Amino acid sequence: MLRVGLLAAGLIAGLSPVARAAEAVTEQWGIFDLTLAGPATGNPFRDVKVSATFTQGSASVTADGFYDGGGTYRVRFMPDQPGEWRYTTASDTPELNGRTGAFTVVTPSPGNHGPVRVAHTYHFAYADGTPYKPIGTTAYSWVNGTEAQQDLTVRTLAASPFNKIRMEILPRVTDSRGTASRPMPFAALSGGERDFTRYDPGFFQQVEKRLGQLRELNIEADLILFHPYGKNDGLRLSATEADGYLRYVVARFGAYRNVWWSLANEWDLIRTRTEADFVHYGELVSAHDPFHHLLSIHNSAVIFNHTLPWITHASIQNGSAVEASDRAELYRDVYRKPVVYDEVKYEGNLPQRWGQLTAEEMVHRFWEGTVAGTYVGHGEAYADDPDSWLSHGGRLRGQSPARLAFLKTILADSPAQGLDPIDKWQDTPAAGVPGQYYLYYFGLNTPTTWPFQLYKNGIRDGLRFRVEVIDTWGMTVTPVPGDFVTKQKDNYNFTDDQGRAVALTGKPYLALRIRRVDDTPAVPLTAPNGE
Repeated sequence: MLRVGLLAAGLIAGLSPVARAAEAVTEQWGIFDLTLAGPATGNPFRDVKVSATFTQGSASVTADGFYDGGGTYRVRFMPDQPGEWRYTTASDTPELNGRTGAFTVVTPSPGNHGPVRVAHTYHFAYADGTPYKPIGTTAYSWVNGTEAQQDLTVRTLAASPFNKIRMEILPRVTDSRGTASRPMPFAALSGGERDFTRYDPGFFQQVEKRLGQLRELNIEADLILFHPYGKNDGLRLSATEADGYLRYVVARFGAYRNVWWSLANEWDLIRTRTEADFVHYGELVSAHDPFHHLLSIHNSAVIFNHTLPWITHASIQNGSAVEASDRAELYRDVYRKPVVYDEVKYEGNLPQRWGQLTAEEMVHRFWEGTVAGTYVGHGEAYADDPDSWLSHGGRLRGQSPARLAFLKTILADSPAQGLDPIDKWQDTPAAGVPGQYYLYYFGLNTPTTWPFQLYKNGIRDGLRFRVEVIDTWGMTVTPVPGDFVTKQKDNYNFTDDQGRAVALTGKPYLALRIRRVDDTPAVPLTAPNGE
């Protein structure tokens, strides 16, 4: 815990600043920040265009720049290869046009695996091939609270199992916690109005500070670009202003390797936008993001068309789908993309039905989603909690995070390519790699025995497996003595050659982990006491 505390303290102090052009060096998948001096008159946010093309051999990447106030313009670049890179700027303003230079990219530091990409159709991996298995949470407005509240959230995340967080950019102007007194993304005019063609650099710099801290913690930031809550300014943008806002956000944040784009939370509740608008926004973000971050959109009642090519994965709100794995995996079959159930209701005691899950039910939904070959997101909302993690971050008080940390260890020790359903729609769901690895989950059922039986794919006579009983709530893993050796039973199943079954405790929330070990010596059967 001391190491985590020191890490969090260092993050809050602002470690790992963005690389500057003057330093002429950054690491692979770091940020090279090209800083330029230009005009400060008029409206530089709208009237001045600047970009830079970065080249290494035949590789060429063009990134848009942005105005950061005080006559300062920036173009940010996330290099994907080490070595020397060169750049040339382009602008309709002479003093920003045709600027050239070079910088060196060194190998990535430990823990830097690059941005997350889709892998093996239904799963994720970092750019260097390291598996990424999300255990996500939601704290919508945490970057719009007080400094103390934000610092507390960072410390909480540092000690949590979560490696992804869903978060809004645009503040809820009518938030009861007074976020309207904090910096706002758009410039203030007299009379309380705002100029939606001018941005407050201080607001975006604050968000960048937190993105950098999340990056140091290896936490992906799933940035929600529009939402329907609290009369936020995003609801009032014209078509042109909305496009400008999106391009500004992509230019500022796109070089952070831990960024994901979520076009909207509950897109169908945003009455000032149509489905066609969001198709346009998705195409715009995809076209202007040279680093190709993950891109999704989240629903309330109306599920978006996730088959569109710019959508990298399906972000789904559906609590009932993950009450049973055979429901959860149907979305995989439809979209043939990774499925993330980013909202499955929340652990808590709110009067609203979406905030009443017990911790047991939250953990259960994670496990059902896991054996469906999908991913599930956490949320917490307690009525008597002044911090309210779901809305403002702060502290976690629920019982599910500890169990999700346990699930994270199970996933870390699972096949690198991800878990896929095996023998779909049978009574006891299983996921894994046929013939190698099986994860069975019994959920609310309370069996006292399980006849050892594996589906035919990848199986032949004489393969040895070892079995462990997992108590997903009690957070224990108990090895079953001896090897189980396969013998064909019928056209579809193999059983143990001695006809043995696995004894279970009759409690709910049990799972089995079965792993092939036919390259190791057989383990003799012994009694639990070793006799």
